[in-house]
Amino acid sequence: MGMDTMAKRDYYEILGVGREASSEEIKRAYRKLAMKYHPDRNPGDKQAEERFKEAAEAYEILRDPEKRSRYDRFGHEGVTGQTPDFSGGFEDIFAHFSDIFGGGGGGLFDGIFGGMGGPGTRTRGAGMRTGPSLKCRVDLEFKEAVFGATKTISLRRAEPCATCGGSGAAKGTSAKTCSMCRGRGQVYRSQGFFSVATACPQCGGAGEVIETPCPKCGGTGRQTRTARVRVTIPPGVEDGTRMRVPGEGEPPPRGGPRGDLYCYITVRPHGFFERHNDDVHCTVPITFSQAALGTELEVPTLRGRARVKVPPGTQSGQVFRLRRQGVPNVHGHGQGDQIVRVVVETPRRLTDRQEELLRELAQIEETNVSPQRKGFLDALKRYFTEE
Repeated sequence: MGMDTMAKRDYYEILGVGREASSEEIKRAYRKLAMKYHPDRNPGDKQAEERFKEAAEAYEILRDPEKRSRYDRFGHEGVTGQTPDFSGGFEDIFAHFSDIFGGGGGGLFDGIFGGMGGPGTRTRGAGMRTGPSLKCRVDLEFKEAVFGATKTISLRRAEPCATCGGSGAAKGTSAKTCSMCRGRGQVYRSQGFFSVATACPQCGGAGEVIETPCPKCGGTGRQTRTARVRVTIPPGVEDGTRMRVPGEGEPPPRGGPRGDLYCYITVRPHGFFERHNDDVHCTVPITFSQAALGTELEVPTLRGRARVKVPPGTQSGQVFRLRRQGVPNVHGHGQGDQIVRVVVETPRRLTDRQEELLRELAQIEETNVSPQRKGFLDALKRYFTEE
């Protein structure tokens, strides 16, 4: 880049987004500009190349929450020295941002279609591949999903060979640069205005050729062993959530950065609470006398206990809301509520005194019918009269 910070355009203006744009909106905007100004689409256009690099610099700052915060407060001066050096050209940019472009190299089709975010093996830069990603299941108790937890996961995965250190070459030997791709790991062929990158058929994308393989790993540079991985579960995750743990997958053959570990969250049901988005629901039984006369209930919450005032005349199924007693939003946007639903419970067994009082009440109700019940009886009478 090399421009004075006072001469630079606003990063949000470069990407064409507002200052309140989400990370996904910023990513989409950058990807659109990168495809528009890609040198393969604009051969010989120096202005397009500069726009391409300018967009990459803007995205490098705005995609990082800490850098973005400093830029929002102090402008370009706040991120001086924080931008990467893309002097190597557009291939360096695609390698640097392989998380959204997928495969490595500068080939346009490779950037559009290569490895878009799912588990697998991806190429990063010349001859540098990321290893395969792995999947695992993480079982959580209800409250662990609510408040977060740290879990240790045991899994079988490929690890660097202890004999050759992951190089794949026998002791005392080393790999040689591939003569076909000259260490880049990829070969290119032109199709009109486009350049299509594919893995080198001679070295398989490694950029190197091993003439004397390690006898322990057979030249792969890997051995399967049991690994223990600590996974931090953020508060508020839901059942079925997929979590990405960067760099905890497998290494590629003969060395390189590991793939990712994708954890699929399973949350065990709770005996009292049910989750609906960030709210938790529960049902509390009350007696007929509590509903008719009113009462104050002590109700369990996720954090202890709370009191709920039940007014006289409460109907079965009525709900009460306890503010901010629900689940923390997993993205940090506030906290849900607890919804308490009261249900009038009919006793199955009565003492003699209870039966006596209820029979007395029943006799009173026959002569002093409540307005609600009277309306129902009148409607019922009209129905049978019409029949």
